[in-house]
Amino acid sequence: MTGSTSGMLPSDVESAQIAALRRGEEDAFETLILRHHTSLVRLARVWVRDAPAAEEVAQETWMAVIQGIHTFEGRASLQSWIFGILANKAKRSGAREGRSQPFAAYRTDIDWGESREIGPEHFYPPGHEGSGHWTYPLADVESSPERHLLAEEAGGLILREIDALPVHYRSVLLLRDVHGFSSDEACAMLGISASNQRVLLHRARTRLRISLEPYLREGDTRVEQHG
Repeated sequence: MTGSTSGMLPSDVESAQIAALRRGEEDAFETLILRHHTSLVRLARVWVRDAPAAEEVAQETWMAVIQGIHTFEGRASLQSWIFGILANKAKRSGAREGRSQPFAAYRTDIDWGESREIGPEHFYPPGHEGSGHWTYPLADVESSPERHLLAEEAGGLILREIDALPVHYRSVLLLRDVHGFSSDEACAMLGISASNQRVLLHRARTRLRISLEPYLREGDTRVEQHG
């Protein structure tokens, strides 16, 4: 994409990006692929359950983006439009091959093993002023150690932990916390209710929180040693 985007509002940056795509600028398209391709493949696995098939769906999505960019109306963000195309193509692909089930079929009214994963050692005991709360509290999601690490320190580590999550947790977490989609957008793409989305997101964050806890504690120790 030609020109500088410094000092531009996000909406202006996206408008400039769309204009560059419509002009057929290869660097604009390459930037888009570098930013989103891996996540598109991850999301496709919700429905196709096979890495080569997910890659194929992602490639089909990019072809659709090229063909449809001139008619893109901007009712949603460019990112939301692209991920929506991917979701629709992946659903159809999975249905044709009989390898997928509706995302909404994943139940949220059962334990999923949380009681085995979240032991009492993670919480303050009865009688403590913080009884029932995390011994290593998690800040709000916008300023949490997880988000900071994702942006600054250990994106690779966190993405590996996200990839290890069950698919129903992983997909909600990717859409909401990694790509910043709203609850309504995530629900529309995944075909689930707002209440199911909240439950899945909470459980995904909890599992990720526990898997990262040793690293976060180690990070605090390093900070204290250099403080």
